[in-house]
Amino acid sequence: MKLKNYDLKLIRLFVVVIFGFAYQNSYSQKLTEDISLSKKIDETSGLEIVDGQFITHNDSGGDPKLYYLDKKGKIVFERTLEGVKNNDWEDITKDDQFIYVANMGNNFDTRKNLSIVKTPIDPSSSEAELIEFNYPEQVKFTTAYNQSQYDAEALISIDDYLIILTKNKLKKITEIYALPKIAGKYEAKKIGSLNTQSIITGGDYDPDTKLLALTGTLIFNEYYILKIEDFDLESKKDYKIDMYEIPIGKTQVEAIKIIDSNTFWITSEDEKSSSSARLMKIKL
Repeated sequence: MKLKNYDLKLIRLFVVVIFGFAYQNSYSQKLTEDISLSKKIDETSGLEIVDGQFITHNDSGGDPKLYYLDKKGKIVFERTLEGVKNNDWEDITKDDQFIYVANMGNNFDTRKNLSIVKTPIDPSSSEAELIEFNYPEQVKFTTAYNQSQYDAEALISIDDYLIILTKNKLKKITEIYALPKIAGKYEAKKIGSLNTQSIITGGDYDPDTKLLALTGTLIFNEYYILKIEDFDLESKKDYKIDMYEIPIGKTQVEAIKIIDSNTFWITSEDEKSSSSARLMKIKL
């Protein structure tokens, strides 16, 4: 299977290595809204907002559906995407024309069918196509769960690129890979890494403020928001990572959406500590 050649203008993208790391006191964070979600989305694993409605999806083994929610978290529309599977949908992002769903969960580094599902932003469309990819550095396709290096749960859109932020459980860092937004088969291009010292479970990027926000965990069921300000793929500078504990008890945080520099929506799966999946607003 021949891979397409593509120009990501990588000669202009400097390798971004993040050295800064700062832990912020957890007591200033506030949970301002806490909404229980339908059992239909008990494994919510991504979060986006389009035309004032939340969009989410389930992760591995779920239907290939996008769920549209109103401001109170009620499902108002279910959108089935044709011709694609939900092997392990882990995140969602968008640009002005398309929605992109990250079918790239890879807990044991075994998958050889990683892809991004691309669909028109128009909710009436059921069309979908695939941006298929592999990691060229990967030579081993099986490993222990806590040693996987090619799992990923965070996808963001920056200009003409889709940016994958990996969940490297072995090194506790996040590798940054770039893909084009055109359907086809590609090798993901590694362009840098983030010294997050945590396992990343979700991400969002605000192109206006250049704020990168991630969710991650140091110890399972203790989750944090990581903020990187003025994030730019073409910058050579070092960045400081500000880390804020999420004050919601033991739960599995899966997605984040930026409202402003200090306010975020997050989702969590249905856990033993709660009766349902949750949609929550956090104020730092």
